[in-house]
Amino acid sequence: MADTKKNQKAADTQVASSQNEDFILKYKNLIIGCVVALLVCVGGYFIWKSFTGGKQEQASTEMAKAQELFLTAMNTNDSVLFEKALNGDSINAGFLAIAEDYSSTKAGNLASLYAGICYASLGKMEEAAKYLDQFDTEDDALISPAALGRLGNAKAALGELDEAVSLLKKAAKKADNNSLSPLFLIQAGEILESQGKKAEALELYEQVKADYAEFQQFNQYMQGFNGIDNYIERCKE
Repeated sequence: MADTKKNQKAADTQVASSQNEDFILKYKNLIIGCVVALLVCVGGYFIWKSFTGGKQEQASTEMAKAQELFLTAMNTNDSVLFEKALNGDSINAGFLAIAEDYSSTKAGNLASLYAGICYASLGKMEEAAKYLDQFDTEDDALISPAALGRLGNAKAALGELDEAVSLLKKAAKKADNNSLSPLFLIQAGEILESQGKKAEALELYEQVKADYAEFQQFNQYMQGFNGIDNYIERCKE
């Protein structure tokens, strides 16, 4: 009997570990399809609106080439272009230099976010977390939730699961919309499940069902996961 319990415990631990690995793989490139899309759409206007003369204007000008490389890298998943966007070259500055040289400007702040996404795309999660955490999320209501969610994903990949859940829940609340909010809540729920915290995960899934089930964007997303009811039933088993 003791051996049976021991074997069962070992099996449960292995399943939890596997679930966590599956989570990381499942969401590795999700930022490309959702969060980065938001950044691309909003980023240009955000920079144009924010920079008026002086150091800000100079930073905006210098960042144009890095942004161009970033967009091409995202479309092609080209690691060389991500590196160039990060580090620049002999002519153009990269996001890292801009984030350091113009840290007091909105351009420098946004460069930190770009740098974090570049590092995440390169699989360098520690560096990604550093720059995503450096980004000031209080400045823009559209990009900030996406940045918080991406930081949560980076923390999950690093195994910092409690912090990842906290960040994803904060991102969902801050986004308060029909696409990002349910996405972040589901991610947080899956992490909680991997930790064996089914009751906490169930609360998040039920929140998703109550608040977001009627919206088309959410329904399209959920079709790939067989519906939120499956998540709820799984936690009740």
